[in-house]
Amino acid sequence: MIWKEQIECMDATGLKALQSDHLKKLIPYIYHNCPVYREKIDAAGVAPGSIESIDDIKRLPFTTKEDMRDHYPYGLFSAPQDQINEIHVSSGTTGNPTLVGYTKDDLKLWGDVMARVLCCAGAEPGDTIQIAYGYGLFTGGLGFHYGALEMGLRIIPTSAGQTARQLKIMQDFQPRILGCTPSYALYMAEEAKEMGIDPTQGHWKIGVFGAEPWSESMRREIEAAWNMLATDVYGLSEIIGPGVAQECQHKEGLHVFSDVFYPEIIDPQTDEEVPEGQDGELVITTLTKQGIPLIRYRTRDIVSARYEKCRCGRTSPRISKIKGRTDDMIVVRGINVFPSQIEHVLVGIEGTQPQYQIVVDRKAHHLDEVEVLVEVEQRFFSDEIRHLNELRERIRKEIQNVLSVGVKVTLVEPKTIERSVGKAKRIVDKRTL
Repeated sequence: MIWKEQIECMDATGLKALQSDHLKKLIPYIYHNCPVYREKIDAAGVAPGSIESIDDIKRLPFTTKEDMRDHYPYGLFSAPQDQINEIHVSSGTTGNPTLVGYTKDDLKLWGDVMARVLCCAGAEPGDTIQIAYGYGLFTGGLGFHYGALEMGLRIIPTSAGQTARQLKIMQDFQPRILGCTPSYALYMAEEAKEMGIDPTQGHWKIGVFGAEPWSESMRREIEAAWNMLATDVYGLSEIIGPGVAQECQHKEGLHVFSDVFYPEIIDPQTDEEVPEGQDGELVITTLTKQGIPLIRYRTRDIVSARYEKCRCGRTSPRISKIKGRTDDMIVVRGINVFPSQIEHVLVGIEGTQPQYQIVVDRKAHHLDEVEVLVEVEQRFFSDEIRHLNELRERIRKEIQNVLSVGVKVTLVEPKTIERSVGKAKRIVDKRTL
């Protein structure tokens, strides 16, 4: 079954006509309702009425995360505040977070694309899904929830954590579909074995995993541990949350729902479109959103794309798994982490040096672990050990408050962290991706 077969199997001519119609309506809507975009479009020398085809999108300006932060909270909204029914916030750096708002129609759209995600993964109406993504300001849990409702699935909204309880519920209620981060899926499998549960023996058949980067080897490990199909879902809160793209059961790229999220792959240095199959930065335009539609949003994610028809019958473009970033952001347990966040904390703590390093690993239980190495003044190592421990604990608490992720802090003597010629190497990512 294909949830939106008429659209997802549409020929190239029909898809282009649909995209063009959406874009022709979108640009005047944004221009007349969002002063920030009006200024950007005027600066680009584009008359809103001159946009006739999806091909004209290249004439429009890019949007960046910095635009969202600079005009926080509501500057990039196109819908009036009394029409916004839901708000989500992603983690920020040293300044403002990114905020997104949904009108009633946007929430319907979110449920619709997430239903397409679940169907693409192999779900069928009447299936049971256990949603072990976090609910709240993070978009994961609610996005899956809305999609499951739209598709007619039975929902077990366990949210993240409480692993022993998660596993008991899986045993008792026998969901066919599991949604969570891939690292948490492996962690649960380990915990299941320790509890005397064989995770390969169950009703579950499909996993929809996202919110963090993961490799093909990790996919094989999950599939062997759970005896289930492990599929990848892609999304980002600025665009809609989860629901931008999803793998089908052939696992030959993630299908982008390009009738509502128009993708471009560009060279991040020249801003020009790259040839099919070549790596570039993913840029997305939200063609039908009302609350905070975005034009040519630079995701900073590096992917490649292919456009031939898939064996499943879908004709939508397919993107690869994320191959890297054009900025220094890393994703840890679904949370965006920037070195500048940690730097901001350290600047305000007396006794620390301007040298630090973030080490991310997946050693124990397949969950991401973050260690922050911080150089502190020599006097702390010749002082009472109590003072060193107090400083470590203060740094740990303040970093954890900013990142919303647990960290281990290791204090080191001056000149311990390796210096680089040019840009300092702030992140050491030891995860195998």
